[in-house]
Amino acid sequence: MAIAIKRVYDAPEASDGVRVLVDRLWPRGVSKERAELDEWLKDAAPSPELRTEWHHADADRFDEFAARYRAELDGNPAAQALLALAGERERVTLLYGARDAVRNHAAVLRDWLGEHGAAVER
Repeated sequence: MAIAIKRVYDAPEASDGVRVLVDRLWPRGVSKERAELDEWLKDAAPSPELRTEWHHADADRFDEFAARYRAELDGNPAAQALLALAGERERVTLLYGARDAVRNHAAVLRDWLGEHGAAVER
């Protein structure tokens, strides 16, 4: 099993395995057909309050955002569902819409899943 992350705007590939959108909002300009999703786990995304605050924050505060998001994930049933899915499938690709490929919530989620037993791909 492996967890990977990928922008939802990138072309789907057979090697993606199970494709799961982990954004709370649907990505602008992407049709459901083009996204080729297997699941949309809105609740795995940061809370609306944290998302809004981070959206307007300085990128230098990413560590603070990541710590707060990890705390949310610790009690989040959707995160537990992703752990279970990762245990059942050979590969799960978490899809996100953010432009920054390094500092985004999907990277934090992937790392959190890795800390809780899932194999991650970087």
